Amino acid sequence: MRKPSRRARAGLAVVVAAVLGGAGCDAAGDHSPGSSGGPDRASRPSASPTPSWNRSPDSIAAVGDSITRGFDACSVLSDCPEVSWATGTSTAVDSLAVRLLGQARAATHSWNHAVTGARMADLAGQMARAAAHRPQLVTVMAGANDACRDATSQMTPVADFRAQFEEALRTLRTSAPRTQVYVASVPNLKRLWSQGRTNPLGKQIWKLGICPSMLGDADALDAAANLRRDTVQQRVEAYNQVLREVCAKDRYCRFDGGAVYAYRFGTDQLSHWDWFHPSTDGQARLAEIAYRTVTAEAPVT
Repeated sequence: MRKPSRRARAGLAVVVAAVLGGAGCDAAGDHSPGSSGGPDRASRPSASPTPSWNRSPDSIAAVGDSITRGFDACSVLSDCPEVSWATGTSTAVDSLAVRLLGQARAATHSWNHAVTGARMADLAGQMARAAAHRPQLVTVMAGANDACRDATSQMTPVADFRAQFEEALRTLRTSAPRTQVYVASVPNLKRLWSQGRTNPLGKQIWKLGICPSMLGDADALDAAANLRRDTVQQRVEAYNQVLREVCAKDRYCRFDGGAVYAYRFGTDQLSHWDWFHPSTDGQARLAEIAYRTVTAEAPVT
């Protein structure tokens, strides 16, 4: 998700310090004659076999935004990749990499190329860097920043979002044609508003410019505010439909079936630095969802 501006970061640090203190995705025809000397059997075209999904990949690269960087999970206004749901090393999270590779191998065979503030337009570049490692699995979590804009009119158009995600997958396939891809759905931003607005500190922090399209004027319940939030929510749902459809066209891609979007998180799963990004506990829940999807015998639809 988007990293706050310099002015917002300064204000956030003051607010948090003052209030919290130190708290803290062989049947070819037989062309040979029969043994009885009869006529050859007509050959039949073979069907392309569906590739088998590897439920135990031995290397992982992550791309995406601040969620995958663990932003604001450990300290204010800082990435904390050690608690990343995808590649982190923290035992409190038990990341996807650790669950699949083990602690020692995760340290040498997982790479985090997510960037705080990234949008879908940035994903192709991250994919190119991830592909250089020749990982067996790439994790994708992106799209929240495309909806979290200063105004709903600035949100990434759905058609552009689709084209950008397709470009990102093409970039990966150019040099890693058989690398598997796990795609997480975009989180439910309206639920984030409904949960975080119950905390006075959270609402004060949001005023510094955190996801204004959804979280701005958090207590307003007039028609205009409700329409604004519903517009963002509908865009997030459209993004998730794009992720589902594009991933379904790639034989080595698995979408989470909307599991991240559907997860009913509470304030314990939100960073108490900004009431927006996942806390360490929230990161652990994301790791669980990813592990279930990657290790499932059949993809979730």
